[in-house]
Amino acid sequence: MKLPKLPNPAAQADKPYDVGFAKPPARTQFKPGQSGNPKGRPRGSKNRRPALNEERLKDIVLDEAYRNITVRDGDRNVSIPMAQAVVRAMAVNAAKGQHRAQRLFAEMLSSTERQNKQLADDWLSTAIEYKVEWERELHRRQALGITNLPPPLPHPDQVKINMNTGLAHIEGPATKEQVAQVELWRGRQQDFQEELCDIEDMLKRARKPERIAQLQEEKLQVEKVLEIIDQLLGRIDWVRQG
Repeated sequence: MKLPKLPNPAAQADKPYDVGFAKPPARTQFKPGQSGNPKGRPRGSKNRRPALNEERLKDIVLDEAYRNITVRDGDRNVSIPMAQAVVRAMAVNAAKGQHRAQRLFAEMLSSTERQNKQLADDWLSTAIEYKVEWERELHRRQALGITNLPPPLPHPDQVKINMNTGLAHIEGPATKEQVAQVELWRGRQQDFQEELCDIEDMLKRARKPERIAQLQEEKLQVEKVLEIIDQLLGRIDWVRQG
């Protein structure tokens, strides 16, 4: 088998060059060792200005504030967010008597507590208004014999207000989703209780030791599941405190 002959470069050089698609003129082609972008990347193309709808600086600040760093805590190293490390260093310097750190830390603490107090007051006011208005509405429905309207969620009886502490919270499910979740777990609780009754009935009729051992093991497992569900339903107390 004969191999095909390769074209002679000298002969190719003498042939005319057809300019067209994917065949740029020879004078505009890249030369070996020559960059296609001799001036480099335009200045500012990487660090371009953000669009009007972007807030890149905020993103950068937040990324840095919550980036974990390693700091020394006594005789061990711990990993904490940068913001926490800064506040901790400020508090340590304040404790050492640095007046500027003391002033900054006191101002920051006062501002934080003031904001928390405002949120607590707003929540207490909202809870009181909600409870009063819905109790008035439910009383109106009762007086007029209106029974075809759905009850409010949360019910005003679920809104607990402690005037001594100034705190308010909601006991029990406060939304349709939470009610559905409670009903789901109560349904499962009922299913497992029925299964437990069936196992106990089978235990009464069982005679073979291996069958009795198997049923006792199943009974323990179902009882553990029921205990977990009982604890879960007991903890379903969506509390929102100020």
